[in-house]
Amino acid sequence: QVQLVESGGGLVQAGGSLRLSCAASGIGISIYAINWYRQAPGKQREFVASITSGYRMNYVNSVKGRFTISRDNAKNTAYLQMNSLKPEDTAVYYCNIYVNIGRDYWGQGTQVTVSS
Repeated sequence: QVQLVESGGGLVQAGGSLRLSCAASGIGISIYAINWYRQAPGKQREFVASITSGYRMNYVNSVKGRFTISRDNAKNTAYLQMNSLKPEDTAVYYCNIYVNIGRDYWGQGTQVTVSS
């Protein structure tokens, strides 16, 4: 059974930092891209960042220069380092591994709240 477990969320003041983790079990992440998404209250879930198996990274424009995605295949874990946080970054953050149709795995999410 595949499980993705996010952690590291919390309450932080604007300008602060958080590091999210996504620990995977039941699947070896090394050959898959890892994605981070977020969903703010009343809004649709949006893409935040991704890292391919070849370590190519991609970010939504709103977080470029502030967030850094990384992965540690030996620990079967991905990370999202978030710096210079803004109130508009407040959301539930989810990690995702898409293998194919029918094998699209999501974690339960971790809440990030940025106060002004």
